[in-house]
Amino acid sequence: MLEETTINLKIDWEQLVKKYEKRSRLNKVAERGGFYQGFSSGIPHIPTNLKLRDYQQEAIINWFKNKGRGTLKMATGSGKTITALALTVELYQQIGLKVLLVICPYRHLVTQWARECEKFDLNPILAFESVYQWQNNLSNQLYNIHSQHQPFLTIITTNSTLIGEGFQSQLKFFSDKTLIVGDEAHHLGSPRFEESLPRNIGLRLALSATPERYFDEAGTDALLTYFGEVIQPEFTLADAIKKKALVNYLYYPILVELTESESLDYAKLTQRIGWALKDNENWQNNATLTPLLMQRSRLIGAATNKLQALRDLMKNRLNTSHTLFYCGDGTIENTSSVYQRQLEAVTQILGIELGYRVNTYTAETPLEEREKIRQQFEQGKLQGLVSIRCLDEGVDIPAIQQAVILASTGNPHQFIQRRGRILRPHPGKNQATLFDMIVMPPQLDRETWEVEKNLLRKELKRFVEFAKLAINAQEAQTKLLSIHHRYQL
Repeated sequence: MLEETTINLKIDWEQLVKKYEKRSRLNKVAERGGFYQGFSSGIPHIPTNLKLRDYQQEAIINWFKNKGRGTLKMATGSGKTITALALTVELYQQIGLKVLLVICPYRHLVTQWARECEKFDLNPILAFESVYQWQNNLSNQLYNIHSQHQPFLTIITTNSTLIGEGFQSQLKFFSDKTLIVGDEAHHLGSPRFEESLPRNIGLRLALSATPERYFDEAGTDALLTYFGEVIQPEFTLADAIKKKALVNYLYYPILVELTESESLDYAKLTQRIGWALKDNENWQNNATLTPLLMQRSRLIGAATNKLQALRDLMKNRLNTSHTLFYCGDGTIENTSSVYQRQLEAVTQILGIELGYRVNTYTAETPLEEREKIRQQFEQGKLQGLVSIRCLDEGVDIPAIQQAVILASTGNPHQFIQRRGRILRPHPGKNQATLFDMIVMPPQLDRETWEVEKNLLRKELKRFVEFAKLAINAQEAQTKLLSIHHRYQL
């Protein structure tokens, strides 16, 4: 872990807290800007029509109390971005903040942040492509900040750009009055990214619904050491629904059996997982275990029988719209023994066999085309989107009203992200409907089954917790509890 540069920010944090608490009691968060008309002054202002929720104001107060460090652990859709930008306004007005630096894991999040920044009168530099497109602009604006010819600078970049030489060479010129915001910050806990985070910037805020890194305790510790501990209030999925930050939902688990050949592969992998656990019961430091679990997760994600389950489901839902079909990364074996990506197989079933108007929406789709597809989806010209990974990290498609999740995951972070994103509010959207395909494990020998029971118990716990919050909670939980009885968990 890199050592901190000495940071000498003379800030009276107690006075900041008192001022903010007094204004928040009067429902006046900060000086409000004019109506947003598409013009950005570059100086942060609160939009006229914005009123922060109580938990957002409390998070800002506690970040001040933690002396400018902290991690916001808030559910998808709870307004982490708005909270960070409101905090930026407060810091600008109270201590003369000079720079806002936002780091995102993906390019589409850069453009989403840019749209939100503009509502706060900010005019961000977007640094996520060739250095020739942003480096000179960044250098000039940093110079203007230091020479006091420019009051404020906003820059939004990606994790991969951050670690590049072009961006690293600029970090030493950032003002000591810079706020660094790590969006979906759990990504920044890996050694490669954590070592690239600037130590000369003292004001730090991490945003993530799930800051705990999966099977990486050391990475989680490094992340929280850099940005600061999780600050209260934590804001769960249940909290978000109660506060109407997310919509209510119906939840329908669909149980799927493995084919004979998939069952054999599953049994072999589970046996090897048992051996790995026997050799080293410490999950976090077990180098053999993680790739085995990932292999098995891909096998489950690509289970062939999910395609028939999809046919059976959608035959009776051809008049619906605004549906997302969320696929895994694996391949499936069709009748001619040719492997296809699940994405392509699902698209063929929906579009060609059933005549359901769909298009694919993936990381490989160019940003401009993605925006066009998103608009067609919102307008109902497309009935559905077939996607890979778009629910995992920050993609904002609140028009989704129904979702069919074919991709299974043992990663709690992905589980929370995928389901939470479907619940974002949208005009005319009163509730969401979620169909969740759950693969049933095959019969295993006694020794292997003991390992499987422990793994299955942990995985089902997440499904049951999600079912508990549904409108049809009793129906959904009853179906999941039948699995507990079936496998004597």
